[in-house]
Amino acid sequence: MASAAPTQPALPSGPAVFKTIPYAFILPEILCGTWVWILVAATSVSFPLLQGWVMYVSLSSCLISLLLLISYLFGLHKNKETWKVLDSLYHGATAILYMSAAVLQANATIRSETESSPNLPLYYQLNSAASFFAFITTFLYILHAFSIYYQ
Repeated sequence: MASAAPTQPALPSGPAVFKTIPYAFILPEILCGTWVWILVAATSVSFPLLQGWVMYVSLSSCLISLLLLISYLFGLHKNKETWKVLDSLYHGATAILYMSAAVLQANATIRSETESSPNLPLYYQLNSAASFFAFITTFLYILHAFSIYYQ
């Protein structure tokens, strides 16, 4: 007699990672997160405490997400259910950390407007772009976490 329990969908491996929601969000998370730390690093980093946290969150998230993507591409998960839990916890925690980083980057952007510097317009534009990408990246991490939760 067949069991009535629903079967869990298999975790993707190889190129199927890029076609399966929520795993397809990993590459955009990495790309947008990379833009955040490149843009912050390109400024004068006038507020090291604020922007240091932004750099830490964005760089460490990019590296861990890259490792997770590589794990999925090469099928290191071996279709174990614990990988879904790991993925969900990682993306949920990272969404919270990225939200704090995005708010701090927006604060640094607003505060950089009052600085006196010959490159003020350029730094303000770089900080604004970093804030934009930080909020986009936060949204991607939230989408990923909720997609796994509701799957």
